[in-house]
Amino acid sequence: MGNLTELFKHARVASRKLNLIDENKINEVLNKVADAAIAHTDEILEANVLDLERMDKSNPKYDRLMLTAGRIADIAADMRRVAQLPSPLGRTLAQWTQPNGMRISKVSVPFGVIGIIYEARPNVTFDVFSLCLKSGNAVIMKGGSDAACSNEAIVKVIHEVLEAEGIDTATATLLPNGHEATAEMLGAVDYVDLIIPRGSRNLINFVRDNSRVPVIETGAGICNCYFHHSGNLEKGKRIVLNAKTRRVSVCNALDSLIIDRSRLADLPALVAPLAEKRVIIYADDEAYASLSGAYPYLEHATAEDWGREYMDYKMSVKTVTGIDEALEHIAQYSSHHSESIVAEDAEACARFKKEVDAACVYTNLPTSFTDGGQFGFGAEIGISTQKLHARGPMALPEITTYKYLIEGDAQIRE
Repeated sequence: MGNLTELFKHARVASRKLNLIDENKINEVLNKVADAAIAHTDEILEANVLDLERMDKSNPKYDRLMLTAGRIADIAADMRRVAQLPSPLGRTLAQWTQPNGMRISKVSVPFGVIGIIYEARPNVTFDVFSLCLKSGNAVIMKGGSDAACSNEAIVKVIHEVLEAEGIDTATATLLPNGHEATAEMLGAVDYVDLIIPRGSRNLINFVRDNSRVPVIETGAGICNCYFHHSGNLEKGKRIVLNAKTRRVSVCNALDSLIIDRSRLADLPALVAPLAEKRVIIYADDEAYASLSGAYPYLEHATAEDWGREYMDYKMSVKTVTGIDEALEHIAQYSSHHSESIVAEDAEACARFKKEVDAACVYTNLPTSFTDGGQFGFGAEIGISTQKLHARGPMALPEITTYKYLIEGDAQIRE
């Protein structure tokens, strides 16, 4: 371990202290941090401007990086909602008595110390703090250098409240910039219990491939929408437009439209609303022929376009013959995040739901619902694309684990 060992040790100590703080106190602190975020809006925005000045406005990450007074107000409201959620801790998940009278309870508990690695999204700093505190976890945050000034300003606000409330400020630790800090946390097996990367596929792959600490993969979303031969055109237009353009920089934005060959004549109408947003379409040969002269922002697709997470006003279109080809295409290029089918054929929908291997599978809905509290969980720390421990939107219960509590009266094992 390098120079950050003391920070990791302090976070471990802080995590143990959190076990002694009652739920009402935790909720009070969250509300006070929300109040402080509003009170320090000007300072946070001043720091954010310094970050924005270093980024090209044409960069799709610019919108993620940008904070406004309205966004800070929304962040504060989200923290207050987290405070109102039921605690995920101390829940009895199972309970039974053995024949010898030994009583066993399976009870939810914090992980301890959670490491979060994320890119140019300063809102994540507030989000993960509130979710980790509510679930009894200390959090070590490694934000991207693009948001360095914003993150430092936000953590300063959090620390002021923690100190005033008598809570160890190591409960929320922000690591310094640089790849060295990331590497040290990935190897901090004695101090960090879990790492959650939030960001691009490259970031997630790097963390997964280099971490000695257990990882839950989140974020990377190569999302497809299959327009089946039975698909309703008006529904399809609404779904494709919303999935692609509601917010292009998020992981649940649509990357590829898959269209049944029998519906190519409807393709120009299906994607027409995208032209208003100047979405560039990378189309295969058949789709290109259908759209040529009918859609203004058109390019020829290459093999790389099918497995690309665009995070921009760009999208690919793939032509297939029937659901077999569509499912094969998705199986090859999906990141197992969110996939959608537009179809009126019940059998096709049922098959799609059974065969598509993704955390979230939609029928006649856009993939844009996979985050932002749309499942009714109240708040989420990320979208897991793996299968161990958690899958899909991760809410408070998914950032806890459990232990067994065993009680008896001096029984002994024969």
